[in-house]
Amino acid sequence: MFIRQLKLKNFRNYDYQEIDFNKNINIIYGNNAQGKTNIIEAIFLCAYGKSFRVKKDSDLIKFDKDKAKIDLIYERVDREGKIEAEIDGKKSFSSNGIKLNRISDVVGKINVVIFTPDDINIVKEGPKERRRFIDMMISSLKPNYLHLLSSYNQALEQRNNYLRQIKQENKDTSMLDIWDDQLSKYSSEIYRYRKLYIEKISEKLNSFYEMITNNKEEKVKIKYISTGKDKQTYSDNLAKTRDIDIKRGFTSTGIHRDDFILYINDRPAQVYGSQGQKRTLLLALKLCELSIVKEDINESPILLLDDFMSELDETRRNNFLENIKECQIIITCTDKIKLDADYSEYYVEKGVCRKL
Repeated sequence: MFIRQLKLKNFRNYDYQEIDFNKNINIIYGNNAQGKTNIIEAIFLCAYGKSFRVKKDSDLIKFDKDKAKIDLIYERVDREGKIEAEIDGKKSFSSNGIKLNRISDVVGKINVVIFTPDDINIVKEGPKERRRFIDMMISSLKPNYLHLLSSYNQALEQRNNYLRQIKQENKDTSMLDIWDDQLSKYSSEIYRYRKLYIEKISEKLNSFYEMITNNKEEKVKIKYISTGKDKQTYSDNLAKTRDIDIKRGFTSTGIHRDDFILYINDRPAQVYGSQGQKRTLLLALKLCELSIVKEDINESPILLLDDFMSELDETRRNNFLENIKECQIIITCTDKIKLDADYSEYYVEKGVCRKL
């Protein structure tokens, strides 16, 4: 799978830009705030239906313009395709000229794995970042998963609203049974997906970490933490915490509080890992994602590296690239980098991307 061409019109700081990509490695460099990450963002938007940087769609439109447009032409093993995105107060997408009505219809048309500097928060920060990582990976492979998450979150919001009404207006507590049943059902299905894919990561994580570091002494592992293992267990947990939830005005148990813990030599990496260890563990985690996506779709996904390679020393950089030879790679960086591979170079300045 690879992106053949990307067209941007009034997107971020681009007036109009066409970029023809190499099917292997593409290095996009230039000073900060010139538009490099905007290219990565446009590709990500076509893959996931949303930005990884902002929540307001209006932020994606060039200043003083009313509408932005992205055209992305791609090739897969068995077909070619085109994704079109328009942003004019809200987003709309089409695939090969056919309008897509839901975000879940966009996800999975192309499969991308992204590295950004903020991804280190998957290892360093709280459960929200780690849930986002696993949910994005599964959603790109299993369209039904995104629907399950949406249904769960909608039921959760409704239950939380009613909890506040019980506290403030003395509403009937038995009505909570309706949402408890819905949450229990969705929770058990989401749990099965997460458990399956975290097990897949677990099978690969240590070998990738060892490969990047050339270090056989450090052992890494991943452990899934959840309270939603099956419908009955979650239903029982909701019943146990009902009084507490009413007092607090929100649902205190469920898969919306899931986490996975990463360990180095049986010690939580979040607490005890050095910066270098955390960065290497993130690389290993992303290599797991690449490998799992490839196995699921029977072709290599597209790898987006936004200002990430510059943080790696030469050994880790080459060890990393050694394992992703079959992927199309799109790299952004502030300075030229030399790789032991064939690649195309592009220079970005003031919203203009020029192939060298």
